[in-house]
Amino acid sequence: VIKGAGTVEYLGNTLGSVVLLESNKIEKDPHLHGKARYFFESNGLGNNINLQLQKYNKALAWRLIGTVKKIGDSHAPDYFLTNTGADEANLALQLEKSFSEKWKANIYLSTFNARLGVLRGSHIGNITDLEEALTRDEPFFTKDYFSFSIDAPYQKVNHHLLKLHTEYILDKKQWIELTYAGQLDYRKEYDVRRSGRSETPAFNLKQLSNFVEGKYHLQLSQYWQLKTGLQYNLTDNTNDPETGILPLIPDYVSNETGAFGLLRKVKTRYELEIGMRYDYEDQKVATISTTLPREIIRYHNQFQNFNLAGGINYHIHPAITLNYNLGYAARNPEVNELYSNGLHQGVSVIEEGDPNLKPEKAFNNTFSVKAVAKQRLLLQALVYFQRFTNYIYLNPQDEIRLTIRGAFPVYKYEQTGADIFGFDLISSFDFSENWNVTGQYAYIRGYDRSNDLSIINLPSNKLSAELNYQMAKAGKFENLQFQINNAYVFEQKNILPTQDFSPPPPGYNLVGIKISAEHPIGKNRLSLFFRADNLLNVSYRDYLNRLRYFADDLGSNYTLGLSLSF
Repeated sequence: VIKGAGTVEYLGNTLGSVVLLESNKIEKDPHLHGKARYFFESNGLGNNINLQLQKYNKALAWRLIGTVKKIGDSHAPDYFLTNTGADEANLALQLEKSFSEKWKANIYLSTFNARLGVLRGSHIGNITDLEEALTRDEPFFTKDYFSFSIDAPYQKVNHHLLKLHTEYILDKKQWIELTYAGQLDYRKEYDVRRSGRSETPAFNLKQLSNFVEGKYHLQLSQYWQLKTGLQYNLTDNTNDPETGILPLIPDYVSNETGAFGLLRKVKTRYELEIGMRYDYEDQKVATISTTLPREIIRYHNQFQNFNLAGGINYHIHPAITLNYNLGYAARNPEVNELYSNGLHQGVSVIEEGDPNLKPEKAFNNTFSVKAVAKQRLLLQALVYFQRFTNYIYLNPQDEIRLTIRGAFPVYKYEQTGADIFGFDLISSFDFSENWNVTGQYAYIRGYDRSNDLSIINLPSNKLSAELNYQMAKAGKFENLQFQINNAYVFEQKNILPTQDFSPPPPGYNLVGIKISAEHPIGKNRLSLFFRADNLLNVSYRDYLNRLRYFADDLGSNYTLGLSLSF
């Protein structure tokens, strides 16, 4: 997770932290190694198989990963969540080569393919039934038996990625990085349609993106480091007109160009970061009018933004660290926020954009304190405050709309002045070498300055704790770990009843356990894993889950996993 000034390095519309996912480098071992994993989930009778093989060679190092997953209908504590199964088949190939001590390169290819069921009870045929569905204890169309079948409504998703990356060391103080990434995405949505047309997608989208990046690193002196970069991203989004239904997201072409500079100073007692970024985006959009006769309406948008950020990490004592980050960030409205006009099937609501939205701007402040006492007690506190201008959010409208795809609640993207603030508290204590307890509390609040209301769709406050036991060896088993955890999610009481289609659900408490151990088999290693989620089978609905309008969340789920490393 990248926080503070370091976030200016990354292209994309974000006003907060950046979650960076990267593959591990292939270990320099000439032998064939791998992992075979199997997971079984009781809720949905899910089966997940993962196989990984890798081998290092001076000519070419490679890693191959394949995953197959199948899961059926999930189960709430009191009923089946009909048509919530999923099928997945994924494959990834990673290649690495060192041309010399100065020049290294790698290639990553992946394909993700999934068929995802959508809760049948979230797609209602008429307004009267939808109004009833919003207050029912059990969803419509709920079957009293388990099934692996996936019927309409469902989605087909395919993501294909090619990424090329190379590093070249110019000398001891400077090096460069070059990256190209191309991604091809397909998304199809299938609805319950009359006259045998359920196999014709109601939404059919293809998106092609091409990303190019160059970075330059320079060690200015013993303490100062400089990183700069240029980035370009081209996105081409196209809808299939044969669906017979207006697309949720229109056809568009987006050209994004960005440049950043990040200066860092590292000394024994403190680390200082200062970053700035400039972005320019050119959008060309072709929408279809909602009025008859249909017309193509074209938009040409041009946005440019500056981001500034600074942060300091100061060790006032070997056991106490202070951190403060301050920044100004701007985010362009996304195409879906500007021009959405239709059913967002996965969450079963109609979303409408606003072509007059302006860039969102925010001043960010975060301050944290971390203290460690005798390597046994950890205390950490984080406080944050963000002031937004033109804060973009999805606001429920006082409307339920009947369409040829069914009746659905209507949401619209709107803007307001807003403040979001809160704090996180973390404490951890080691009773002994074997026993540890950890507690966390997260508080967040949002205030709509323009309308004197609370901001909707923010997480509820949460209090959680974990009791952990670990043992280096027990008989033939090694690295034995046991955990019992508890999480209490508070009711979101800041929202008025008139701000949403249904009031926020009550608070709830979830208990879980985890057990894991390893068993050496010659030079190989077998890992065993067991986890129980919602152990007490509590009926609950999470405030941020849009399907809470129609159904309870998952009941008890037991996961058993086996992993063989060789």
